[in-house]
Amino acid sequence: MHLPSKAKRLRVYTGEWDKIGSQPLHEAIVEEAARRGLAGATVLRGVSGFGANSRVRTSKILVLSQDLPLIVEIVDAGEKINQFLTWLDGVVQEGLVTVEDVDVGFYRHKLGEKA
Repeated sequence: MHLPSKAKRLRVYTGEWDKIGSQPLHEAIVEEAARRGLAGATVLRGVSGFGANSRVRTSKILVLSQDLPLIVEIVDAGEKINQFLTWLDGVVQEGLVTVEDVDVGFYRHKLGEKA
């Protein structure tokens, strides 16, 4: 797979407890991105944060793993990101979605592995 040098970075800010039906939202996003052939997806877990409802989520020992914040990050060509946004709009019930321009330095995979 080839990425253009000028691409888009999509970030979905959500929480561990957010779901689509019984499936965690972040897992559904990663699976759908793979199904659509996007370049890749990464899920990052935050140690603390809050969103529009101002409810602080933290990993402090007394409330360990209480709906910690997550960021799903995807980089790909602008047209593919824009198409994926349409699907996201139908599944993200709570959270924030951002899109930024990025410069791709390189995108590689080892020979013999699926791209």
